[in-house]
Amino acid sequence: MKKKSLSAKKTIHKNLLNHLKNPKIGKIYKDFENLLLLDNKIKSFAIAVSGGPDSLALTYLAKCFSILNNSKINYYHLDHKLRKNSTQETLELKYLLKKFDIDCKNLVWKGKKPKSNIQSIARKKRYSLIINQILKDKFNHLLTAHHLDDLYENFFIRLLRGSGLKGLTSFNQVNTRYNNKIKILRPLIKVNKNDLLFIAMKIFNYYIKDPSNENINFKRVRIRNLINSLKNEGLDEKKLKLTINNLSDSNITINHYVQQNISLNSNYLKKKSAYILNKEFFEQPHEIVFRSLPNILKIIGKKYYDPRGKNLNQLLEKIKSKNFNKVTLSGCIVEKLNNSLIIYQEIRKKR
Repeated sequence: MKKKSLSAKKTIHKNLLNHLKNPKIGKIYKDFENLLLLDNKIKSFAIAVSGGPDSLALTYLAKCFSILNNSKINYYHLDHKLRKNSTQETLELKYLLKKFDIDCKNLVWKGKKPKSNIQSIARKKRYSLIINQILKDKFNHLLTAHHLDDLYENFFIRLLRGSGLKGLTSFNQVNTRYNNKIKILRPLIKVNKNDLLFIAMKIFNYYIKDPSNENINFKRVRIRNLINSLKNEGLDEKKLKLTINNLSDSNITINHYVQQNISLNSNYLKKKSAYILNKEFFEQPHEIVFRSLPNILKIIGKKYYDPRGKNLNQLLEKIKSKNFNKVTLSGCIVEKLNNSLIIYQEIRKKR
């Protein structure tokens, strides 16, 4: 690197780190850094940058972490092509970040776009494209900018869907797994949106405004408005957070027995990439079986999401039947084997 370029880079880094002297920013960064340093396996990681204030705040914190801890970080933005000006926004974002010595790799969602269920499909596509790329780039940790407000929104969305304990609390987890290959971290899950907006404006004085965030045709926007209305009616956020944390503790207890059930009552056949489930596997309390089975289905079927609860209950009813022989679910074949069951991957023929 040329001497002039090196000097400019040092100046940029110094200016970025100077913002950590701000008490609010410094406190958020310290919590962010401590969380990442707890996991000694995190030597490098990827950042999903949407261009909104949340992801730009995350981008800044990650950049500071890389400077102070000499970590390798890659930044990824997806041009979803859902808005006419999305490509222009992508170019503006890349140019802006370059000024801060941040090189953002742009990905493009090509092909036909959905006309319904847009947000859900777009979210899955974004994860899929970004994760495929970071696997190619040999990263196994992805950081997202989900925050406290997202946690509350997801809690109410899942409550309205009739989700069980696992669904109500899963978003409260700091980390999750994607296909057993990628660890997804939410280091800002305890930070509120206003603080992230403060960081984004303080550092970049810019963020991409997504008009869909104001569109009441989307359920998430309606839920967001509902939460704001409940706040006006006296909703105590501290008590809501305490409730979610208490539910999470109960969820952790159940997960302990789920793992125990899998460990004691199933056998993984590595060469065949299959699981054998013994009779005792299904003699546990319903909730334990209901959670144990999708864990195995996801591993064998190489899926990120659990099968739908309705489909899982139907499968459990079929397994209890005397006439049960074989069924497919989540890319797996579940087949009776004497007094046990074997689960192996469904091989689909190429057309």
